[in-house]
This record gives sequence, C-alpha cells and structure tokens, in this order.
Amino acid sequence: MTNKTLAPSGWPEAEREHWWAIQHAPLPGNPVAQGYGGAIATAINAVATRAGLEALKQGGSAMDAALTTALTQIVLGGGAVTSFFGILQLMHFDAEKGEASSMSASWNTVLGEDDPLTIPGERRGASSSITDMMALGEPSGRTALVGGFMRGLEEAHRRHGRLPFRRLFEPAIELAEEGFTVFGTLARYIELRKEDLSRLPATRSIFFKDDGTPYVTGDHFRQPQLAETLRRVAVEGADYMYTGAWAARCVAAIQADGGKMTHEDLARYRPIWSEPILIERNGRTLALPSGPCKGSINLVEALNLATAAGLTERPHWSSSGDSLVRIAKCCAVAGLSYATKEQLEAEFPGFDMSDEVRMTQGHADRLWERLDGPGMIHFQPIGTHSDDVVAIDAQGNMVSLCHSINCLIWGRTAINVDGISIGDSAAVQQPLVAATPRGGALPNPIELGLILKDDRPEIAWASMGMGLHYQSTMSVLNVVDHGMTIVEAVDAPRLLTPLQPDMKTREYTLRVVEGEYPESVLDETGLEVISVAQEDARFAQGLWVAIQRDTASGVLTAISPSYTNGQAAALD
Repeated sequence: MTNKTLAPSGWPEAEREHWWAIQHAPLPGNPVAQGYGGAIATAINAVATRAGLEALKQGGSAMDAALTTALTQIVLGGGAVTSFFGILQLMHFDAEKGEASSMSASWNTVLGEDDPLTIPGERRGASSSITDMMALGEPSGRTALVGGFMRGLEEAHRRHGRLPFRRLFEPAIELAEEGFTVFGTLARYIELRKEDLSRLPATRSIFFKDDGTPYVTGDHFRQPQLAETLRRVAVEGADYMYTGAWAARCVAAIQADGGKMTHEDLARYRPIWSEPILIERNGRTLALPSGPCKGSINLVEALNLATAAGLTERPHWSSSGDSLVRIAKCCAVAGLSYATKEQLEAEFPGFDMSDEVRMTQGHADRLWERLDGPGMIHFQPIGTHSDDVVAIDAQGNMVSLCHSINCLIWGRTAINVDGISIGDSAAVQQPLVAATPRGGALPNPIELGLILKDDRPEIAWASMGMGLHYQSTMSVLNVVDHGMTIVEAVDAPRLLTPLQPDMKTREYTLRVVEGEYPESVLDETGLEVISVAQEDARFAQGLWVAIQRDTASGVLTAISPSYTNGQAAALD
C-alpha cells in the first residue's frame, strides 16, 4: 500500500489528461470496463471515477472508493445537484460475512416547523419549462431540511472503510483549492440559476468573477472556502458540520432567510442502518434499501405490476407497442408516492395503500385491474439530481450508492455556507414533510440495490435523475426477467419522465429518446409519443449504472450510461 495522494496531482500525467477529456465531453460514450481487482462506475463526472479507482489501487475498500468518488463529484458539480449537506442512500455487501446492509442518511424534518403546508414553493408538472420549475415561490430558509450526507459518509466509512478517513477527502480538497476548467454542464447550471446565485453575497462570491459576470465554459473555477471546510471535516469528522463552527453558521444563514432550523436539529441527526428488503424474483434475490426509502416501495410495486401485466410473457417493449404501454403504466404508478392520505383514499376507496401492502403481489394484481382499462392513469391519445456510484473491491465487497441535493440545481434560495450549498428540497415536498413527525426522517425517492444469485452478490446498481424510477424499473426487468447483461440493459430503449401538465390529475404524455424505438412500435401504442433529442433529455431521463460480477470466473464488468460524462473503470 502506498501513501501517495489520491488526488489528480498524484496520477500519471497521461491519465489526468485522459480523464479530464472525458469530463469535458458532453457525450463521451460508455466503454465497458472489465477486470478482476475491483471496479467503479458513475453516472456523471468521470474525474470522480478516477479518484475512486485510485482509492482501490491504494488498498481501499469498495466503500472507500465509493465515498471518495461521491466527495469528488460534489466539488466538480459546484454543489448544484449534489451537496455535502444533501442526502445519501447506500447498500453494502460484506463478502467475508456474506451480509447485505442498508444505510439511509436522508433528510430530517425541522423540529420547529409547525405548519409545513405553508412552506413556500409548489410542485409543477413535467411540462413546465426548466425556468418555471426553478422559480418555485419566494426564497425562504423554511425550505431547508437537515441533510445527512456527511454524517452518513462518516458512519459508512467507520463500518466498512480501510483507508484513513482524512484520505478520502484528498481529491475533493485539491480540486476545490486548485480549481479546474469549467465544463459545459456546470456552465449551463450557473447560467440557468444566475439570478438566484447572485441573491446572497456568500453565494455570489463563489459563482461570479471579480468583474461581476458568472463563470462560463473555459474559465478557471476555484472554491478555496470549500477546501478549508473539507479540511476541517477531514480532521475533526462530521461533528464539525453538526455540532461545530460550521453548524452554527449554517443555522444562522437559514434563520436569516426565515428558516426555523436550530442547533438541536443538526446535533441530533443520525443515519439509519437497517436490514435490507429482500425480494425473490426469477431465481435471483433483489436486496433493496429499507428504512425511510420510498424508492424501494415504488420499485417493488412496479415489478409486481409488471408480473400482473404479463410483461414477461409478452414481446419486449422495444419491439411491441402494447408492451410499451404496459410498462409505462407500471412505472407511472410511482406518482402515488406524492399523494396525500386523503387523495389516496379518494382515488382508491376500499384499497389499502399502506407501504407494506404496496409491496405485495396481491395489491399489484388488484391495481392492474384498475390500470388495464379506464383507470386513474391516462395517456394522451395521438394528437397532443443526484449522482450514482457503484463499486466493488478485490475481496468482493460491493457498494451501491446514490446522493443528491434533492432539488433543482442549488434550489431557489441558493444559500451557501462556507462553500457548501443548502438546497430548498422542502419547497416541493410539503405534504410529505407534514406527514413526517417533526425531526423525523423524511422518506426519499432513491432507487438502488444489489442483485444476488445463489446467495452470492452478482450486480450492484443505482439509478438517478428525474426519470430514475422508469430507468431502474426497466433496467432491473431487463436483467432479471429478460436475461440481459448489464451492458445490454444500459443500452436498451427507455422511457423518459412523461409530460404531466397538471400535477392534480394523472394525465400523461409519453416521451422517448429520438431514434431508440422503431416508429412502427410507437405508432402501435395508439398514443401521442414525443421523441426528444438526446441533448435535450437531461431533465427527463434516468441514469443507470451497474457492476456485474461473474460468479463463476470472478470477472468484473462495469458500465455507465452513454449519454452523460460518467464513466466506468476497473483494475486488472
């Protein structure tokens, strides 16, 4: 084991140039990575992949690699879609013990928030423009929730890390201190949110240059204040953010904007470890996050609906319009997660819509009867954030991880405390906040998991983006029911998040990526289907990453989507 830095300055020059070239390419492709000594894959930010690979090279565990990657991703993204005060969900398989575990470092609600339904903001339909979706209500500190990312990262490392905790921060600190050339995605985010980013002096000083203009592609972007914050956390641990000096400044900034968060909210935060949800399907075991993870419930319900819809016995949706409509209906039901108890009772009189029941096949069979015909979900007839990491080490330990700011690029408030962005995730989750006990863990929509074959870990996967539920449902079905490899699954035709003009009704218009489906299949649906150019699909697509281990030969195969700047890497 060597003690050289995990940061880019310690990589061979040719490798630095290679990985930065991928980072700056909007669509660099997704070459398959294979090896025996460990692997890692990301949905976005290829340089972060290389940082995680370095952790594996220097004797780190799969958890070390995944956490190093996650820290680096946030710095590269400027805290826009992921944050050090965001949320973290992961699954881990301990190869020595043969055990899978689930950890949730989701949002906690604020103890002093006594009227959540009046928190500024609103949910808007998927047909809204990105500009409209970003302008949700007036900026307010009440939209901030207690993020668990750093507490979760520290806990995950304590249980399953091998490298010293401080070393995981080396790439993130160097990139924040020394800076990097602004790439296209970050520049677009800054341009879209520039008015909000200029609202507060602390945020403006980060994203605007000395001449008062925002950073653009090609500029050199540094975050020295963030580098200092990360140094403190690397030495003092997560306490610096939850009980120390940063915590005090965070509470002050949120309260200055009208928020009700206090020191107690931060000090009492703890991530939740739990036994995973285990689902048997077609000779494999799906291990999914439990605890406050609504995404697992959505996924299990969709898989059961696929069974009720007879999708396994029918032609694949890439070649059948009928199957495409059926899988779209199975996926669209996830919108029920955002409904209030009163709305569910009105739409489903006599139905038990509790989380436990939603994960049963009997529930799916009854629900499909409502969906297969005139039901509560309608598709228009013809005529009308976050980031993923999956990792495996040479010992066979697996990690599937997703982390997010859970709001649209920085959020309307764009509060920044010593380089760390504070999002406005409560601005679109008021009913869910109201249904959660004060100071309790807010259920999150993350979907990720492990797939075991004969009780041995075979695949680690994670899904992100606005279309994460559609992508994870289709990808898991492709692998488990249709016998695809992860390489075939990641390149298979997909559905984007459908258009939903009115969030109060379940009227949808299907959307697909241009050229992925034959026109004959789209015509066969009898529905309006909007084909979206790949470059315009950013805020509608799901991004799925996975690593597959051949349980016989031990060969590792890692993949990332072809339509982002993420990348996969493996060690020989």
